[in-house]
Amino acid sequence: MIRQFVVFLLLLPIIAEGQTIFENFFSDYSMRFDFLLGGNSNEVMVYPGQIKKEPHWAGSHTNLTDTFNYGTYRFRIFNLSSGALLFSKGFCTLFQEWQTTAEAKNINKTFYQAAVFPYPKNKVRLEIDARQWKGNFKTIYKTEIDPDNYFIISEKPFPYETATILENGKPEKKVDLVLLSEGYTETEKDKFLNDASRITGYLFDEEPFKSNKMNFNIRAVFAPSEETGTDVPGEKIYNNTLLNSTFYTFDIPRYLTTSDMKTIYDIAACVPYDHIYVLVNTERYGGGGFYNFLSVCSSDHQLTREVFVHEFGHGFAGLGDEYYTSEVAYENFYNIKEEPWEPNLTTLVNFNKKWKSMVSENTPVPTPRTEGFSNTVGVFEGGGYMTEGIYSPYMDCRMKSNNAKNFCPVCSGVIQKIIDLHCDN
Repeated sequence: MIRQFVVFLLLLPIIAEGQTIFENFFSDYSMRFDFLLGGNSNEVMVYPGQIKKEPHWAGSHTNLTDTFNYGTYRFRIFNLSSGALLFSKGFCTLFQEWQTTAEAKNINKTFYQAAVFPYPKNKVRLEIDARQWKGNFKTIYKTEIDPDNYFIISEKPFPYETATILENGKPEKKVDLVLLSEGYTETEKDKFLNDASRITGYLFDEEPFKSNKMNFNIRAVFAPSEETGTDVPGEKIYNNTLLNSTFYTFDIPRYLTTSDMKTIYDIAACVPYDHIYVLVNTERYGGGGFYNFLSVCSSDHQLTREVFVHEFGHGFAGLGDEYYTSEVAYENFYNIKEEPWEPNLTTLVNFNKKWKSMVSENTPVPTPRTEGFSNTVGVFEGGGYMTEGIYSPYMDCRMKSNNAKNFCPVCSGVIQKIIDLHCDN
């Protein structure tokens, strides 16, 4: 108890500084800068769109700058007069995955995005950075924003019906997850709310979420669709749904996503949120997850429990896929000459920054995928969709397969750090 009190005292100046920055430079609303990411396999451009003032800021008031360096992109907010960094956040996108497909070699496309941050009190500079092939960031767009500009849209969100699934405290001190309905008609409201409650239970059945249930707020927003379900283009099934979700993303049957982010952001604005999860009303197997951006999952498949938690591992904690034998559309997704940013993957180029300290001296590196090491933190070749050159920390993990019982110790540790960041712990 004495040790914990001493640690708290040591952290007080840091907490106070963060709180001072927030109170001096931000108000408790959100600014949403909408933009398109566009280009092809070799090029990326930012096309600015609208700016909106939204009614809630759910994020921390003290941990305002990203210390993890996760994500294929990041955005940063600077005080315009002093140049001081006020806020930063890493994120991933559907665009970055599309860039590694064969299609991206031949055509250009754009994908809808938004940078959401606490509403500034004074003029700021927004910079958007893209991670390069060698792992470094490069600024690809910058602009100045005046929070008093009358072209900033300040309108109330449409009053969709909301429900609180779990509430444990103020948004700035908790992880705030919002579940959005997709493919639920007006008559299926009760089904959506029951599904949201059931699937929330799935999350807290697994560690480390089980031990951190008190650190979460979960809300659901019911936005009805005209028709039930979702699109399945490979079978010529098309349903009129509000969020325009679809299987067969990048022509992969199980890959369930949506590109209609403008609608998603507008609906999510009804409640405070840190992360958006779209729950799709279908019995088909599928989902998708993108760090600090979006997670998607089907509601009624027998493996919904496993998929829901897996995709949240991507979207919430930035964990990479550890499987390497399933069908994917990507080509050369990782540069094996550099260390990947994902905390649960390594090329051994700079293993000291990963989980090296958790590997026993008696564990060989690389570690054989044999039964004797099935419960051992090691360095197992295979991960990130590649059989060679990339290594993962455990024989099996929630980030590798649906057969795993839970997250491995490495992934669990990462998730705990992200929870602590949101909760000022």
